[in-house]
Amino acid sequence: MITRARWGTTLTFALAGLLMGVWVVRIPALSDTFGLDSGQVGLTVLTWGLGALVAMQSMRGVMLRAGSDLVLRIAAPLTALSLVLIAFAPSFPVLLAAVAFYGMVFGMTDIGMNSQAVTVEQAHGGSIMNGMHAGWSFGALAGGLAGAGTAAIGMTFSQALLAAAVLGLPAALALGFTYLPDFSSRTEAEAGTPARKLPRTVYLIGALAFAAFLVEGSIADWSGLYLRDGLGAAEATAALGYPMFELSMIIGRLFGDKLRVRYGTRNLLIGSGVATAVVLTGLIAAPGPVAGLGAMFLAGFAICTVIPITMSLAGTAGGTQSGAAVAQVGAMGYTGLLLGPVALGFAADHSDLRTALWIVVAVAVAIAVGSRLTPAGTVTGTSERRETRELASV
Repeated sequence: MITRARWGTTLTFALAGLLMGVWVVRIPALSDTFGLDSGQVGLTVLTWGLGALVAMQSMRGVMLRAGSDLVLRIAAPLTALSLVLIAFAPSFPVLLAAVAFYGMVFGMTDIGMNSQAVTVEQAHGGSIMNGMHAGWSFGALAGGLAGAGTAAIGMTFSQALLAAAVLGLPAALALGFTYLPDFSSRTEAEAGTPARKLPRTVYLIGALAFAAFLVEGSIADWSGLYLRDGLGAAEATAALGYPMFELSMIIGRLFGDKLRVRYGTRNLLIGSGVATAVVLTGLIAAPGPVAGLGAMFLAGFAICTVIPITMSLAGTAGGTQSGAAVAQVGAMGYTGLLLGPVALGFAADHSDLRTALWIVVAVAVAIAVGSRLTPAGTVTGTSERRETRELASV
């Protein structure tokens, strides 16, 4: 049962990544399909992010009462169906409403699958979170390639989203039979135990997630432009930056659990923060596009384990409120994903992108510094369980 749940959760990450990959790659075609200007496209993307953030922030009580298994059985199929609503939107206001709904159910799915991953990891008794998150990276890469393929064969934005929904809906329904119940959260809720404040350590972990999402979002959104305008890469070469970043994230996450067991949670987080800062400094100092692409590839290795580990730590620190803790950390993380690229763009407008990237370097250093307050062991280690309980009691 645990093996089935592990594969089911990993495939849920992959499905969510695939649906997101198709959406992101085909966003430029929004303007052609719905006749939007660049400002309206930007508003549409922002509406999705705000919908996801609002849903995540409201999930604490839902996760405590319903559990991740029930949330996923509802939210994952709705995520696929929401693409149909977007595809058939007859006007811009209806499009915004459909996109907001898509963001909300996607946010619910994101919190649900991370909370389910915590449940599976705890049932397994060993560090497997990075491997499950690798499913997201595989799915995002596959979705990006599929989205590019639909564009190459002449499919419209709406047709591409419909194809993704047709494939995604039955997959989401089938995966619903693989999940494990969140016994601790549901038992506490059924017993009528009033919701307690989350431990302060959950917010520390959320701050680390905020920083890691900010770094990833900034690289994803600005890498191509920096390679083209800052390092003089051709358009086709600059487009390779993000795929190379995602590819290295996949490879790193496949080995992330072994590294966590070998070196410990705290050491791996500190090392990730330091390595990310060093690699991004190299990206800023890169003399040309080849060196820049190499730095982009290394950046994926450096940052890839931070988000999976923060979700794992949130579930442990939350105790019987693990789902609520994951929801809180997820909401804080997505705030960084939304604000990071915006802050970087604002800074670049007042200087240049090369200078603005120092903000991301500073955030990576903050990850290394803040990680010193996390548990020192591994997810299976006695020291981490003891230290997490001690932090939770603070």
